Amino acid sequence: MSEATPGGENEDFVAAGPGWVVLLDGATAPPGVDSGCRHDPAWLARGIGGRLAALLAPEDGRPLPGLVAEAIEATAAAHAGTCDLANPDSPSATVSLLRRRDEVVEWFVLADSPILLDAGKVRVVRDDRVDHLPSYTVEAVRAARNSPGGFWVAAADPGAAFQGLTGEVPVRGLRRAAVLSDGASRLVERFGRMGWDDLLGLLDEHGPRELVRRTREAEAADTIPRVKRYDDATAVLVRF
Repeated sequence: MSEATPGGENEDFVAAGPGWVVLLDGATAPPGVDSGCRHDPAWLARGIGGRLAALLAPEDGRPLPGLVAEAIEATAAAHAGTCDLANPDSPSATVSLLRRRDEVVEWFVLADSPILLDAGKVRVVRDDRVDHLPSYTVEAVRAARNSPGGFWVAAADPGAAFQGLTGEVPVRGLRRAAVLSDGASRLVERFGRMGWDDLLGLLDEHGPRELVRRTREAEAADTIPRVKRYDDATAVLVRF
């Protein structure tokens, strides 16, 4: 399930097929920042995500970073003639992938959309490099984006795909998994209303719609001033 910010456009993208899930979360541009691009983050997320879905469908076992790089490259080529892709504020997105291949489940994360894996104990797979920047001014984030020592996202440079985190777990013993945008992980990461085990249990017992409903409830009750009070929320539960 994927739900947009109330009153806004959904900048998340999600698709699934036999044995795979792909989720992208477009990064909302800060007010007043010139991206150099005529397209918004939703367009980028759909372009890269749609291409990734097409590449995953053949189930040929190609390495996940290479597929992400190919999808970024193809999407960049689609607007290279109309947009300034060298602009460091060009639209960007997170990428999270889950794929079953034979007797293992492979995962890939680029930026901060987490994957949960439950093999009796819940493991959180998350690229947290954006959480450790020395400063979060527009200038500091711009300098750190897709730079060594900073953080990496899907934008115009296919090389960013090879900076993603990857791994695999045996299918044997794996009970369930979840792929989340950071808008769907807020009950844990932002509001502290539950732990990861609780969030996965909520998804399993009541489904993504209830997770999003409770997230909206927490967002509406939040009294701390934030840049984004609400966020797009996307959650996929996989049972094994």
